[in-house]
Amino acid sequence: MSEYASHELIALLGEHGFIALAQAFGGTRLSIPQKIDQDHEIYEAVGERNAGRLADRYAGAQIRVPLARERRARHYKAGGLSNAKIARKLGMSETGVEKLFARMDNPPEKGSAQLTLDI
Repeated sequence: MSEYASHELIALLGEHGFIALAQAFGGTRLSIPQKIDQDHEIYEAVGERNAGRLADRYAGAQIRVPLARERRARHYKAGGLSNAKIARKLGMSETGVEKLFARMDNPPEKGSAQLTLDI
C-alpha cells in the first residue's frame, strides 16, 4: 500500500485505529464486506466505529494493509513497551528494533504517551 493510502487509512481510522488494523492485518490483503458484524475479525480488531468507517469507505473492495512497522514501533515505545516486547509485536528481532530506532530522526522516548487503543 502506498504512503498515500496509509495516510488515507490514518485519516479514516485515526492513529490508534490504524495501529490496531496494522497490528491485526499488516502485510495482507483484506476484503472489506458491505457490513461488518460483531463476530467479524475486522470488528474485533478495530472496534465498531472503525469497522463501520471501513465498510462505508471500502465496502466490496480489497485493501492492502501496510505493516507500518516504524509507525507501530513509535507508538509502542511511546506507550512504554520495551524493545523486546516491540520486537515480538512487529515480528522482528530486538536488534532490528534497535536499528529501526537508530535510523529515526526523532525516536520516541519510552513512556512519552499513553498506549490506549480507543477503538
